[in-house]
Amino acid sequence: MSHRQKITLPVICSAAVAFIICCAPTVHEPKVVSPPSGVPRNPFLYDFNEVIRFGDLKPGQITEATDRALEKADSILDDMLAVPDKERTFNNTMRRIDDIYRWVEKIWSPSSLMGSTHPSRDIRQEADSSSIRFERYLNDLAVNEDLYAAVVAFGQTAEARVLSGVKKKFLEETMRDFRRSGFGLGKEEREQVNQIQNALSEIGLEFRRNISSYQDTLLITKAEATGLPEAFLKDRSHGDGQYAIDMSYPSYFPFMKFADSDEARRKLSHKFLNRARDKNLDVLDEILRLRRNLAEVLGYQSFAEYRTEDRMTKEPATVWEFERDLQISLREKARIDYQEMLAMKSQITDMRDSVINPWEKLYYENRLLQEKYQVNEEEIKQYFEIGNVIDGLFAITQRLFNLEYREVKNPSVWHKDVKMYEVYSKENGGMIARFYLDLYPRADKYQHAAAFSVVMGKGMPDGYQKPAYCLVCNFPKPSWDSPSLLPHDDVETFFHEFGHLLHGVLTKSEYIRYSGTSVPRDFVEAPSQMLENWVWDKESLALFARHHETGEVIPSELLERMLSARNLNSGTKALQQVFYSVYDFTLHDGYDPDGERSTTDVLRELQNGITLYPYQEDTHFQGSFGHLYGYAAGYYGYMWSEVYAQDMFSVFEENGVLDQNTGMRFRRLILEKGGTDDPLVMVREFLGREPNNQAFLRSLGLESEVFP
Repeated sequence: MSHRQKITLPVICSAAVAFIICCAPTVHEPKVVSPPSGVPRNPFLYDFNEVIRFGDLKPGQITEATDRALEKADSILDDMLAVPDKERTFNNTMRRIDDIYRWVEKIWSPSSLMGSTHPSRDIRQEADSSSIRFERYLNDLAVNEDLYAAVVAFGQTAEARVLSGVKKKFLEETMRDFRRSGFGLGKEEREQVNQIQNALSEIGLEFRRNISSYQDTLLITKAEATGLPEAFLKDRSHGDGQYAIDMSYPSYFPFMKFADSDEARRKLSHKFLNRARDKNLDVLDEILRLRRNLAEVLGYQSFAEYRTEDRMTKEPATVWEFERDLQISLREKARIDYQEMLAMKSQITDMRDSVINPWEKLYYENRLLQEKYQVNEEEIKQYFEIGNVIDGLFAITQRLFNLEYREVKNPSVWHKDVKMYEVYSKENGGMIARFYLDLYPRADKYQHAAAFSVVMGKGMPDGYQKPAYCLVCNFPKPSWDSPSLLPHDDVETFFHEFGHLLHGVLTKSEYIRYSGTSVPRDFVEAPSQMLENWVWDKESLALFARHHETGEVIPSELLERMLSARNLNSGTKALQQVFYSVYDFTLHDGYDPDGERSTTDVLRELQNGITLYPYQEDTHFQGSFGHLYGYAAGYYGYMWSEVYAQDMFSVFEENGVLDQNTGMRFRRLILEKGGTDDPLVMVREFLGREPNNQAFLRSLGLESEVFP
């Protein structure tokens, strides 16, 4: 899970990834009225392009700012609805709808970030309550009959009939979204839709919060710690010769790779796969029940049919065919991978075995890397100190996209670990965006890696609203006596998430509805997945992969060993992704939460049927699978977009991975456009041809003539 949890937006707002959808007002941004002398100003009541002073945020201020935003949104709605039908224009109707959403986004984006990252429990809870209010407001707007009538009236004007480009797209998709909210059905059905959407907003927040707040620890003895790096154990010493292993990624994954104790790995895996099970299994059932009801009310065969309608795939049959083809293509490579793992297990245990258990796969994969491919993670980590990785990531993306990042000294942020940067375009020297890095784990913080919108870019009368995004990650934190050394997987994750960030901050969309990452969900991963390739390229690695003590560039011989092992288990790992996708899609395409099979029954059946690793008994991974809420019949998009990502990277391979001309074409044709055009159209223009899956298959170590 390498990208942020997304909020499910009301139907009228169909952008894919941004926390909120909103667009450009036609009036100047009003100045925030300063409070009386001595009264601290609310940092969330910020002016146009003003930096948000997160460090000054106090309890009660998110609520106050939410009140102000919703009051302003209501005022704009009243003004827009008062326009006579015969006088309707794009500017006084469609753009005014955008004005409403802009005021919502202005507060919802930064408050959602605070709900996932702020150290104060009170502020996190306040941000969650604010999210519920915004979602309810948008749910109500999606079934507002007067608003629907106003858009219909505009659609019948001479101006509407000759619209083109993004304006035509905006009108057509708004009408489609109204239909997906129940217009065309009776008022009773629309009220049902609204009630279901409101219920989903609340229960979805509960699902996410149960995951982020869940804590558990495995205590192990020194005997059970054999194989674990000393630095890892030092940070987790619990006294009396014991060590405390928590459920965070920097704890869990190294333990599963290095711990020699099979029983300790089994215990930790059991705990990890049961995170939030005590609460979220029932919550998930209710989410699935509500989604099933929503589809029935709206006349869809399933929630999956409803969900795919506005995606690239258009219908569930396309997804099922994609997943079936993947399984066929991957099966033989996965079988070879599995046999290689079994041989390593038999060699180590001196026993012939036919099964690799889920808690064994990372351990034996790591042993294969070390013993067969001579790839040692501890050795590799020495070349990826986090400061050097940041420098390299910055150098590569600044060069490719003709940018300059400048760190802001003493920024006003929500935690002392957070850093802030300004983004400048080297073409004209102007500052075009801001971003934040919140990289290290702490209690009650969002547990994975994700890019959050803070402010979304859009055209306004006073100029362009400068976007801001934040990377929220959980990498090992440096201490006074030990640096933060990243596993290569974490370096890849860092580049991936920064790809999302660039998609957000380089946008030039006139409308926030199509700003940055607001693209169809099954395309949103493509730009970020493409950027992962730079962590495997010798030319780009030479810029930053340096030994943290000696400064030596990563040796060619070590890099060659890494490259030779790159596709180790590519088949089994890809099948695991297929399993996640099929599980998600199955729960939303015909599954009945009130039927005889539980979500765990489906989980067991699909894991045993798709992957080669057997289901670990008495585990309920779905309780902590956040994408079941955020993606909702959309997890297939990871591999769907990977096809386009690798195809686009093939252009860089041909022209040079650091070729600025290619980078600027990618910036202009993909990143800056956001969702203003159809993804296929944008990809074709960048490629100069029709897309294909050849580069995708090669990236997995497959050849199309062998694996059709």
